[in-house]
Amino acid sequence: MSMTTVDEKLSVNKYAVDEEVPHIVVVRDADAAEFDKLVTCCPAALYQRDEDGAPTFDYAGCLECGTCRILCGGTIVERWAYPRGSMGVSYRFG
Repeated sequence: MSMTTVDEKLSVNKYAVDEEVPHIVVVRDADAAEFDKLVTCCPAALYQRDEDGAPTFDYAGCLECGTCRILCGGTIVERWAYPRGSMGVSYRFG
């Protein structure tokens, strides 16, 4: 029996990305230690460091779990809200 990975399960979700209104906004020049918390903890891996070590962030694959808001809502996450109606993640099971 083969095991299904988390990445495989998440890959069936559908995303409607709101290009006009990002639902998560991160402050410019974010504190490195705070950003690295999110690199480690974000289940969708939205917070990363590029090959040069510079922080990168993309809200497009957000699972809307609120982990970043809970961990860094008072520090580097400037704005966190659920996406506008009909936008965001639609979970698919199968």
